Amino acid sequence: MGGSDPSGRLVRPFTLTGGRTRPSRADFTLITTVTAADPQPETATRPQPEHTRILRLCARPMAVAELAARLDLPVSVVVIMLCDLLEAGRITVRPPRSVTTPDPDLLQKVREGLGRL
Repeated sequence: MGGSDPSGRLVRPFTLTGGRTRPSRADFTLITTVTAADPQPETATRPQPEHTRILRLCARPMAVAELAARLDLPVSVVVIMLCDLLEAGRITVRPPRSVTTPDPDLLQKVREGLGRL
């Protein structure tokens, strides 16, 4: 981002969130996949530079954790900015798929079958 800050940031994270410390939604986990909406809504206000950067990175699906790493920002800050973008209709969010526990009987049969090899 560039600037005199040793971390290279021009803007402090709390200014990116407007001083907010909690997201407005609970849709996001570290592995939630975020994708920029295509096409972008015409009625939405012009995004801030940081939001534009998120939209560029999310041209392809990206996990929240990876997005935070690429932006070099705390996950909590990125989630607050993602909430803004989601509410503006600029991104789509896909929660992680739920993992079901395999049937123990089936696993036992597979184990027995492998033991015969």
